[in-house]
Amino acid sequence: MPHRHTNWLYGIPYWLWIGLFVIAPVALIIYQSFFNIDSHFTLNNYATYFHSGTYLQMTVNSVWYALLVTFFTLLISYPAAYIMSHLKHRDLWLLLIILPTWINILLKAYAFIGIFSQAGIANQFLTLIGIGPRQLLFTKSSFLFVATYIQIPFMILPIYNAILDLSPSYVNASRDLGATNWQTFWRVIWPLTLPGVKSGIQAVFIPSLSLFMLTRLIGGNKIITLGTAIEEHFLTTMNWGMGSTIGVVLIIAMVIIMIFTNSDKPTKGDRPS
Repeated sequence: MPHRHTNWLYGIPYWLWIGLFVIAPVALIIYQSFFNIDSHFTLNNYATYFHSGTYLQMTVNSVWYALLVTFFTLLISYPAAYIMSHLKHRDLWLLLIILPTWINILLKAYAFIGIFSQAGIANQFLTLIGIGPRQLLFTKSSFLFVATYIQIPFMILPIYNAILDLSPSYVNASRDLGATNWQTFWRVIWPLTLPGVKSGIQAVFIPSLSLFMLTRLIGGNKIITLGTAIEEHFLTTMNWGMGSTIGVVLIIAMVIIMIFTNSDKPTKGDRPS
């Protein structure tokens, strides 16, 4: 009985953290979404959102660019994680992957502004090979490039862990049975590492839905997303109710993504289907 009481005490800091920094902020956003700019109770915020072509277009843009960032991140991260898991000094490579996450995203954004500017390294290289300077900054391509670069570590880590958990006996058995490398990957490696892929999609897609700093600094406001709209309503128009309404929509979208990408992680004893 004393042991159970001690375990309950250990959980107090956790529940305090969840209550103060997760439940309370979400509850405040939901509460604020039912008030207009004059602090009067209303449902018009939700009606405005779902009947406005502008907000619906922002929603489509947010989902589309989040999908693109997630796709390019996965395309780069899976081969990188697979190769890294077979390297001799993989812990060192893992550290090099983690290191960029220690740098503030704002500093990384300004670093890429210097790289993609007219006098930046990228344009100097293009001039050197005879292509000449190009408008690289404030384009959709530069936004996708920088967003993908920033999100890569969060995709690599869960995939890397899933590949390490994969028992080599399954791969060896597949090859002994005459499967080609592609068949082994598609029928054995991919299904058993899919939980890591889903975790990576959650870690990348959900934050990418609400990007606003990169859309301004790198995209030059050529990409307008829901994150940009939230920033405008809270800091410029001071319409906190509408900003909170968009926040609620984003929260619901994130929960849906988590439900669809959630799966129980298989143990080493599980057999591939």
